Amino acid sequence: MPRLARVDVGGEIYHVINRAVGRLKIFTSKEDYQLFVRLLTETKKEVDMRILAYTLMPNHWHLVLYPKEDGDLGRFMHRLTNAHTRIVHVRTRTIGYGPLYQGRYKSFLIEKDRYLLALIKYVERNPVRAKLTPFCENWQWGSAWIRIHGSSKQQQLLTPPPATLPRNYRTWINTKEKEDTLSTIRTSVHKGVPYGKETWVERMVDRFNLQTTQRSVGRPKKS
Repeated sequence: MPRLARVDVGGEIYHVINRAVGRLKIFTSKEDYQLFVRLLTETKKEVDMRILAYTLMPNHWHLVLYPKEDGDLGRFMHRLTNAHTRIVHVRTRTIGYGPLYQGRYKSFLIEKDRYLLALIKYVERNPVRAKLTPFCENWQWGSAWIRIHGSSKQQQLLTPPPATLPRNYRTWINTKEKEDTLSTIRTSVHKGVPYGKETWVERMVDRFNLQTTQRSVGRPKKS
């Protein structure tokens, strides 16, 4: 399959993912997770990136980013992943042993409103679906933990999303997603297409000259 065009324009929201090469573990200790969060914080300041949500998993991570200017997404990801790779290789004495990540990061356009909320829930519930924790806010390496347990300084890492989170956020985030919502988001990830209502997806495909054979990924039902 030909590679999709890389969209990097300001004012759009992106679901960004990367995995370790060979699906090996990137994070094996508390210090590994802390390093990435520190780099995430530093890079946010350098590029002035809006981070709406994130979750770090043992062999991959998810970010929900809202860049302000054209090119900010690429600059942010380049600095973050390069710094992370370099420091990990120094720490583990594996310089010259090959890449840390399986390849370039993947990014997918996300429509605002309920589609963004569905994605934030999908990202923050990753540790629960993987059975790493029974409750989203107990996983320290994600934005759900910061929203509920984080200090005011830690919460500065996150930007409030343009779609308001539910008032009963703790209950909402710990309520299992509908299978069709999970399916449509996973299709977006696997096929590399925007996630939103059909007419919006078609506009994004035409605007950014994405593959016309991979348009709509469906519509999530209200939870």
